[in-house]
Amino acid sequence: MTSHIPTREEALALLRELTQGEPLIKHALAVEAVMRFMALKLHEDEDKWGVIGLIHDLDYEKFPEQHCAKTKAILEERGWPEEYVRAAISHGWEACSDVAPLSVLEKTLYAVDELTGLVAACALVRPSKSVMDLAPASVLKKWKQKGFAAGVNRGVIEKGAQMLGFGLEELVSDVIMGMREAAPQIGLG
Repeated sequence: MTSHIPTREEALALLRELTQGEPLIKHALAVEAVMRFMALKLHEDEDKWGVIGLIHDLDYEKFPEQHCAKTKAILEERGWPEEYVRAAISHGWEACSDVAPLSVLEKTLYAVDELTGLVAACALVRPSKSVMDLAPASVLKKWKQKGFAAGVNRGVIEKGAQMLGFGLEELVSDVIMGMREAAPQIGLG
């Protein structure tokens, strides 16, 4: 099968085929929105970045023990371009994948994936339960509270920011701005 450029519709259909849980769908939509925002900021291909953000965890619900490995198999089976496959599995570097993020796209996905979870958690404890009025300073304050959103790997976020040459505050701000684009779909409007 020759590889073709997958559309957002194809990516979303594949995600929904393999993922039933609403929290994981919302996470995928959040990461997609942030990847699109970052692509525009960095003058990259918004559609490609968005599609990769959307499918990065597509195997997680059905195959948590084989996360990333199954994504690779599923995408290759369906003829997805190698660049998309590599980017999707590089987000799990040193956790469930030995594929290190090398391109700007891969480094961005690696850096923002975990951070979308922290930003969402910060938004949910606000009276508004929204990212629309969330400031980077609020996220950075919660960042220091290790018990808050304890499942978020802050080390991965820091490493990702360093790979991109971004300060933590800039990355947090970008993630908030990206998530605002999808706020209604991710329940944080």
